[in-house]
Amino acid sequence: MKLLWGAMALLIVLLQARLWFGEGSVMDVFSLKQVVAEQKQENRKLKERNRRLDREVLDLKDGYAAIEERARMTLGMIGKDETFYMVVGANR
Repeated sequence: MKLLWGAMALLIVLLQARLWFGEGSVMDVFSLKQVVAEQKQENRKLKERNRRLDREVLDLKDGYAAIEERARMTLGMIGKDETFYMVVGANR
C-alpha cells in the first residue's frame, strides 16, 4: 500500500513539474502572451502607417494638388505664371 502511495506521489510531482517547467508550461504560456501582446502593438502601428500610405496614394491618384505640393516641396518647382522669391534671413 505504501508503495502505491509513493508511486502516486511521485506521479503527481512529475506532472506538476511538467506543468510548471516543461513544454507548454505556465511559464511558456506567460511568455507567449507577452510576445503576442507586443506583436499586436506592432501590428496596430503598421496598420496605421498603411492607412496613411493608402490615403496618400489615393490623394496622388485622384488630385493634382498633392502632386503639385510634392513637386514644390521636394523638387523646388514653380508654376509657369509664378515668380520665385528667395527671402534670406540674417545669420544668427
